[in-house]
Amino acid sequence: MENRKTEIVNERIATDLKTSDFYYDLPEELIAQSPSEVRDMCRLMVIDRERGEVSHKVFRDIIDYLNPEDMLVVNSSKVIPARLLGKTDKTGADMELLLLRAIEDGGWETLVRPGKRAKVGASFTFGGILHATVREIVEGGNRIVDFEYDTEKYKSIYEVLDEIGNMPLPPYITKKLENKNDYQTVYAKTEGSAAAPTAGLHFTEELLAKLREKGVGYGEVTLHVGLGTFRPVKVEKIEDHLMHGEHFVVTDEVAAEINRRRAAGGRIVAVGTTSCRVLESASTDDGIVHPMSAETGIFIYPGYKFKAINALITNFHLPESTLLMLVSALAGKELMMDSYQKAVNLKYRFFSFGDCMLIQ
Repeated sequence: MENRKTEIVNERIATDLKTSDFYYDLPEELIAQSPSEVRDMCRLMVIDRERGEVSHKVFRDIIDYLNPEDMLVVNSSKVIPARLLGKTDKTGADMELLLLRAIEDGGWETLVRPGKRAKVGASFTFGGILHATVREIVEGGNRIVDFEYDTEKYKSIYEVLDEIGNMPLPPYITKKLENKNDYQTVYAKTEGSAAAPTAGLHFTEELLAKLREKGVGYGEVTLHVGLGTFRPVKVEKIEDHLMHGEHFVVTDEVAAEINRRRAAGGRIVAVGTTSCRVLESASTDDGIVHPMSAETGIFIYPGYKFKAINALITNFHLPESTLLMLVSALAGKELMMDSYQKAVNLKYRFFSFGDCMLIQ
């Protein structure tokens, strides 16, 4: 596997599109506050790009749209209970930390609140067992912190987080999460994400087994989801927006199976925008996916030519978001925005715990 430390970015595509071109009006009551009682019984909108047709199913019907030679590629990153509530050591004032990503020297990049209590050298305690010290303030105001805990009792910081941390739900979800696993895919393995790759939340073990029985391929890549994916676009011209880098891994075995299936005429179906961004970052212009470990800051918006994927399973995204721009690049902006209006009219459930879409 190639280990690349340079950030992968796409060439900026000149476009007249503005951020406001991706706005749609969403009634607040359509924002899903909890997952479906049965994961694979949420609604599924199917978009046929060639015909420009839209149909409405339930998610477990996805099996009817996948052929034996096709291959699903999922993001197996696991969400960590990254939200920490504690006190400052100096005054006992309330402090909140959100862990964004581990850095190579053992520290963590974090989002802190309130920032005025997190100067270099400030220290905090969480749950009486985890101690944090601010080492550095980086661009954008994030803090690099060093953690201390009882290494005889806990094998890793992830065990500490499991005990005292909270799942980092997006701000538009105001309902308390009853079960941490509700915000975790059934195939989550590699700890490191600050948010779930939510398109995968709809799969069950039973549905995956049925897909395997049909002959549909399955492969796992890893991209640790940071908050940069969801950062609002604040520029007028979308091409001026800069994406935050995120670490990803494609193994030799998965790359080889993707390339074998494509050569045999199968489609590569990305589960979620994170899997899509991984495959597009790891592929060359001929569509061949290469094994690698790297950082990607790829920003996909209309005008982008897809190299690696043929279809995408994805949730419904926020207005004016980079994720809405990505799906518009695949389906076409006009068809996508029209489909979103249909979803609003038909009262689909939106965002992380909401309904799903297949773009093929």
